[in-house]
Amino acid sequence: MSKIDFKPGNMLYPLPAVLVSVADKKGNSNVLTVAWAGTVCTNPPMVSISVRPERYSHGMICESGEFVINLTTEELAFATDYCGVKSGRDVDKFKEMNLTPLPGKVVSAPRIAESPVAIECVVKQRMELGSHDMFIAEVVAVSVDDAYMDENNTFCLENAHPLVYSHGTYFSMGEAIGKFGYSVKKTKRK
Repeated sequence: MSKIDFKPGNMLYPLPAVLVSVADKKGNSNVLTVAWAGTVCTNPPMVSISVRPERYSHGMICESGEFVINLTTEELAFATDYCGVKSGRDVDKFKEMNLTPLPGKVVSAPRIAESPVAIECVVKQRMELGSHDMFIAEVVAVSVDDAYMDENNTFCLENAHPLVYSHGTYFSMGEAIGKFGYSVKKTKRK
């Protein structure tokens, strides 16, 4: 097997394609699609998103210091794409995509009712990195859709058919192949 050299770039795929909802101090809200999102820390729980400074929502995040990461599903694929290519300067994306804004539990930015998970965040640091600014934020509240809870009160996100993004294409997640630690798990002797 041979390898082909590519120019340096972001080849860390797939990524979650999330809908980030924001609001400014006047109560105007918007939603944008972000694929540059990730976990930063467990304790305290922290995440990051990277947003281009020219994006309409960038100024709202800078002003309010808050946002909500809403996980996406196969059912939300069209809305996820739309919210990534249309600007909130021109259209009300909540209205156009029939997304239902719910008040945040802790932050002023709305959650999206159709999302299986809403992660409310408070910005702790903004890093100007080049094409994008990275917002590092503490998770202050999480809401999950009870439709994805099983009989053991375990949240089963896989039943929502999460959406991921790779090189300009959206994909649904495949089937589970093992849980963390399965490679070293000892089998019971009979």
